[in-house]
Amino acid sequence: MNEIPDIDPNARPSGTGCVECEAVDGWWVHLRRCAACGHIGCCDSSPGQHASAHAAASGHPIIRSYEPGETWFWDYRTQQLADGPELAPPQHHPLEQTAPGPADRVPVDWADRIH
Repeated sequence: MNEIPDIDPNARPSGTGCVECEAVDGWWVHLRRCAACGHIGCCDSSPGQHASAHAAASGHPIIRSYEPGETWFWDYRTQQLADGPELAPPQHHPLEQTAPGPADRVPVDWADRIH
């Protein structure tokens, strides 16, 4: 198997939700997984934009969607879709977890708060 720089296919996800949002009882629109270390962060439509903040702070430029049914990778350096291998399971957040989510923390006016 060829190694792809900036991707560790053995890195496991850091959890089922955005690490930073979970720490402050926040919420997210969609989740993204760092392809290098498995950090789960929220997408750029989310108030916190933690996935891109993680990429900037860590130097890990490639993410993969952490949404059910989505397998695409994104490279923040090129601002384009990227190719990548199968990553360690799980491939997405739990199916019962809502998007936006978590359901009990999403404000009624969430659509007015996204980027």
